[in-house]
Amino acid sequence: MKPAAATTAPDGEFRAGWPTLLMALAGVATSVSALLIYTLGSFIVPLETGLGWDRADLQLTVSFLAAGGALSVNLAGPLNARHGMRRVTAVSALAVAAGFLAMTQLQGSVGWLYAAYFVLPFVGLGTTPVTWSHAVSLRFTRHRGLALSIVLCGTGLTAALLPPLLSQAMAQWGWQAGYAVLALVALAMWLSLAWRGLPGRLPPPQAAAPGAPTPPEVQGEPFARVLRNRKFWLCNLALGLVVSAIYGMAANILPVLRGLGLSAAQAGAIFSSFGVALIAGRIVVGLLIDRLWAPGVAAVALALPAVGCTLLLQADAQTPLLWLIVATALCGIGSGAEFDVAAYLVSRYFGLRDYGRVFGLHLSLVTVGSALAPFAFAAMLRGSDGYDAILASCALACVAGPLLLLLMGRYPRFSPSEPRLDPRTADAAARPFPQPKETMT
Repeated sequence: MKPAAATTAPDGEFRAGWPTLLMALAGVATSVSALLIYTLGSFIVPLETGLGWDRADLQLTVSFLAAGGALSVNLAGPLNARHGMRRVTAVSALAVAAGFLAMTQLQGSVGWLYAAYFVLPFVGLGTTPVTWSHAVSLRFTRHRGLALSIVLCGTGLTAALLPPLLSQAMAQWGWQAGYAVLALVALAMWLSLAWRGLPGRLPPPQAAAPGAPTPPEVQGEPFARVLRNRKFWLCNLALGLVVSAIYGMAANILPVLRGLGLSAAQAGAIFSSFGVALIAGRIVVGLLIDRLWAPGVAAVALALPAVGCTLLLQADAQTPLLWLIVATALCGIGSGAEFDVAAYLVSRYFGLRDYGRVFGLHLSLVTVGSALAPFAFAAMLRGSDGYDAILASCALACVAGPLLLLLMGRYPRFSPSEPRLDPRTADAAARPFPQPKETMT
C-alpha cells in the first residue's frame, strides 16, 4: 500500500481505499489490546472457579495490561518508521498467537496472569491501533473521520462476537480453551489479510522534492512542539478519564450481570450489545466529526456511558433484560466513540508529521489512568458487597472528561491544501457545535 496523495478526489477515497479499510478493521479487531480488554470479563468467573483466584485480585489484571500498553505503545511508531509496518506487525502477530497459547499453562499464583497481561502488549505492539490508524490516515484525507471510525469498529466486533464464543468454548473445555481461541483468532487474521496489505517503510520527510506540495505524511507539528501544546495535555486528561472508566466497565459489566443472577450465556449475550453499540457509536460519530466540530460530538457520545452506569446502578434481579441491554449498549456507545475520537483529534490538531509518536504517547498517557483505576476498583470491591461504587465512579469520569474536551478550540491548518468544510454549508453544518474562537497555545 502506498500513501495516497493529498489531491486524491474525496469521492474516490473509499473506492480506492476499501482494501486498506478491510485490513485495518480486522487488524483492530484482533489487536492485542482489543483481544485482552474486551474478553477479560469472560475469563473472570472461569479463572475464579478453575484456579481459585479472588475476583478482586483479578480486577488488577487491567492495571498490568494498561501499564504494559502505556509503555509499549510508544515503541510502535518509531519501529514502524524504521523497519516498516509489515515487518513489525508480522513479528507481533505471530508472537501474540504464541503468547496466548502459553497462557493455557497458567497455574499457581495470580501473579503469572499479571505478568502475561503486562508482557503481551510489548509482544503485540505492532498490532495496536497506532499501526492501523496511521495506515488509514495516510490513505484518507477528506473522509478520514469516517474511515477511522469504520476501522476502529473492529473493537466492537471483538466485544460483540468473542465473549459468547469464549463462553461456549470455556463451558465445554475449560478456561484454557478461551486463550487457545484467542491464539487462533490472532493467527488467522495475520495469515489472511495483513501480511500483504500493510505498507513497507514510509518515505522520510526529506523525500519531498523542493517546491513540491508537502505530502500528507509530513504535514503537522513536530513532536517537540506538540509536547508544549496545551491542547495535547487537555486531550490526554479528558480522554484519560473516559478510558479509565471504559476499562472499568469492559471488565466489570459481565460480573455485574452475573451478580444479578444471570447465567454465563445470558450475560455474554447481553454483553454483545456492548459491541454492537460500540460499532454503531463509531459509525455515527465518524460521520459527524467529518462535518461538525469533533470535540462537541465527542462530548455528547462520551457522556452516554454515565447514563448506562446509572441504569445498572438501579438494576436488580427483577430488572427486565431489555433494561440491562439498553444500559450495556449505552456504555458501549461511549467505548465506540473514544478511540476514533482520539485518533481523529490527534491527526487534526497535530497533523501526521509525527503521528506515530504523538498518538503513541497519547495512548500511553491515557492508559496510565487505566493502570491506576483498577487498584481503586479492587478496593471498592473489597469494601462493599457489590459494584455500585465502581459504577458510580465510572459515571462521574464520563461526565468530567467530555466537559474538558469542550475546551479544545479550533482546528489548526497545516497547509493551504488541507480540506475545510464547504463554505456554502459550513455554517449550517457547524451550528450544533460551532468551532470556538482560537486561543494561543
